[in-house]
Formats: sequence, C-alpha cells, structure tokens
Amino acid sequence: MTFSMPILSRREMLGRSGMGMGLLGLAGLLSEPSRASAAEAASSLSPLAPRQPHFPGRAKRVIHFFLNGGPSHVDTFDYKPALAKYAGQPLPQTLLTERKTGAALPSPFKFEKRGESGIPVSEIFAKTGAHIDDIAVINSMYAQVPNHEPSLMLMNCGDSVQPRPSAGALVLYGLGSENQNLPGFVAMCPGGYPIKDAENWQSGFLPGAYQGTFIDPQQRTLDKLIENIRRTHSTPASQRRQIDLLAQLNRDHQADRSDPRLEARIQSFELAFRMQHDAEEAFDLAQEPKHIQELYGDGVHGRQTLIARRLLERGVRYVQLWHGAGQPWDNHEQIEGNHRRLAGELDGPIAALMSDLKQRGMFEDTLILWGGEFGRTPSVELGGDGAAKAGRDHNHYGFSVWLAGGGIRGGTVYGATDEFGFKAVDKPVSAHDLHATMLHCLGFDHEKLTYRYAGRDFRLTDVHGHVLKEILS
Repeated sequence: MTFSMPILSRREMLGRSGMGMGLLGLAGLLSEPSRASAAEAASSLSPLAPRQPHFPGRAKRVIHFFLNGGPSHVDTFDYKPALAKYAGQPLPQTLLTERKTGAALPSPFKFEKRGESGIPVSEIFAKTGAHIDDIAVINSMYAQVPNHEPSLMLMNCGDSVQPRPSAGALVLYGLGSENQNLPGFVAMCPGGYPIKDAENWQSGFLPGAYQGTFIDPQQRTLDKLIENIRRTHSTPASQRRQIDLLAQLNRDHQADRSDPRLEARIQSFELAFRMQHDAEEAFDLAQEPKHIQELYGDGVHGRQTLIARRLLERGVRYVQLWHGAGQPWDNHEQIEGNHRRLAGELDGPIAALMSDLKQRGMFEDTLILWGGEFGRTPSVELGGDGAAKAGRDHNHYGFSVWLAGGGIRGGTVYGATDEFGFKAVDKPVSAHDLHATMLHCLGFDHEKLTYRYAGRDFRLTDVHGHVLKEILS
C-alpha cells in the first residue's frame, strides 16, 4: 500500500499513485459539473473515503490518551517494592539522566493487585484498574533521548529527529474515514496547545487531508469548539453554489501548477461545508442520557472523552486526547500531590469510556492506547543545592504504556524493567514495536503501509518494528 510520487507530470504522477488515491482526487477535481456536483464528487471520491486494510483487523478505530510530560511508571503500572527497601539510600545501579538524582524514592501510592489477573495497579488509577483484565500493560518501553520534544515526536510520529506524518495521519491514510462529514482524525487538548505540539498530529509529507483537526474541548458551545461552523449570511443552497464556483476557480488555477497545498485547501473547503450538517449533532453532549453524562463527569477531561466516544461511533477513525498540556505530568518535584491530582482528572473518564464502549458493543473493535513520551526515575531528583525535591527526573530507559480493546489480550503484562524501574531489561519495546502492533490490530502489515516521498518509501515504523504477538488476542 504505497502512495507514489515520482518526479513526472502531475497527471502522470497521480495516475501512478498507489491505491489510485491521487487519480481519484484529480477525477473529483476535474469532473464535469453536468456529471456531478462538487459535493457528490467529494463524497464518492474523497481521499478520506473508507478503504480496506491488508487483512481483516480486529480494531476499526483508535483512541489515544496521551499523557504529556511523562507519567511515572513506578507510580502507576510498574510496581517496584524494592524501592521501599532502599528508601533514602543510593540505588545499587543508576543511569545518567538530565539532572542530578539521589536516593531511592519509593512510590507514595499504594499498589493493589486487581482483577482475576492480579496485576498490581496504583491507587491513583483505581477506577481504570477495575478494567485491568481487559488491559495489556507494557512495562518495558524505552525511548531514544530524555528530552520532551524529540520523544513526543518519536511516540507520535515514529521519528525523534525529522518531521514525519503522525500515527493518526498514517492510520487515516490507510483506512480512510467512515464519515465524510466529520474530520477523520481529531486531536483534543483542553485550553489549547503550544505551537510546537501541533507537529504531533501533523500530516507531514502526506496530503493535507490527513492532517489532524484540533479542537479545544474546554469550550462548551459549538461556535467556540469549531469556529465559523454556522452559516450566518447564506442558505445551504447558495453556499453550495459558492463552493462549486470556488472549486471551479481552483481547478482552473490548478491546471498548470503542482502544489499539494491547493488540494489540501480544496478538501478543507468541502469538509467544512459538510461538517455543518453533522458537527452540531456530534458535539452536542446534551443528547446523552443523564446517567451517561454523570458516568463521564462534568470535568473538562470527562467532557472531551465523551465527545471522543461520540466521534468514534460516528465514524471518526482516530481520536487523540491530550492530557496535561497546561500542567503536564512533568513532575520534577512534589510528585505525590501532582500525580494524584493529574490521575484524578483522567482515571474516571478512562474507566467510563471502557464501560461505555462495552455496553455499546464497540470495545471489541476500538483500540485504546494510554501513555506518555517517557517515564521517570526511581531515584529522587535533586535541586541545585543538592536537596531532594520529592520528584523524579525524566527516564527514557524504561517506562510503561498500555493497550486495550480491539485485538488486545487483556490481563497481560509484557516485559519488565529492572527491580528498581530504571531500565527495560526483559523484552524491551521501542516506539516502532508499539506502532507495528497498533497497525496490526487495525489490519495492516506495518512494512507495507508506505508512502513514497523524495524517492523513498516511508512508513510509520521506519526500518524497524516487530509486532508484539504475545499481547494479541
């Protein structure tokens, strides 16, 4: 499954494109007005039209809880009783980190074995822990560097150095969307996001139609959730005529040019027009029964998780929920209070989503991913004066993520860090392995889901990646 971009004429380039997507896009742009309106062409020939994967996947859609800043694995899903034994003492083994660290810092949280699987889960994720028999915990993740920006890109785009299409964009490229009236890939982050974070839901060198659409769930009215969503100066019919005229002008402008940004702009106009039909209903949480609203809670993270479920059930392919953008999980000090507060915002909504998906028959074909860009040190971070800060430094040597839902064998633990939680020592898992496994659940051979750019076939997993078959159902 390769989208080819040879350096030939535009028409020939699109004609040779893998899956025929480029040619279909051109056909939609050049179709005669007498044969079909621009709206009909967009519906039937959209680059977001549903497509079949390489083989039947167990999952049809993805929801990704991304904990920005690096949650501590030894305080959440990687129980390390040895830290209590060495409390206040130097660890027998340490690794170089960005900042000075001192003695072992035991988790301030109680761990309890949960479910029939008996997997230990921290008290701060007790509600999520009630679903542990549906979850596969990976305790042997590792990243390449201990810095936020490159590690964010690695976990979200598969490369820590060069800009690449995000995982959501690649999934949308491969599967398309089941609803042409809503974005196929949505990223939500309460209160907005730093500009640098937008690269984590970018389309990169993919066509712009696969770019993630950002929505701020902190806004409670449709007009603020999605700017300019309502018509104020025209009827649907007159607006359709305007869009058709604009499409014709763009086709004329495009005839002698080769600029993918123009195609992206044309598609964005069409999607914006169609969203006026479905967006208001999709984002209206008042349509949910009271007991469902109460299940998720009225906090902003409960609201965004409920919005995500409504988008997924309406055919949106990939939804990423960012948590901790304003006050991240980057707790270099006072980790007990900060992690307890942050987990308290997210634990209930995650558990609510899992229960809700099960009762709707969506859990078995929805892949849930939870995690951040790296973990944190088992030793306490020291300030410039050498005093302990009651927090933890970045730790890219070993950390935890978990998956649940479509294609995942719940109640399992894969891999392990050393007895203190510093480094992945048993079955180390890279971001490429994680992405390969995610794509497998969706029905893709990660080595074949490629896009040709600058003379090379690029893939989410670069030239690496192995499917973690032990966590598959």
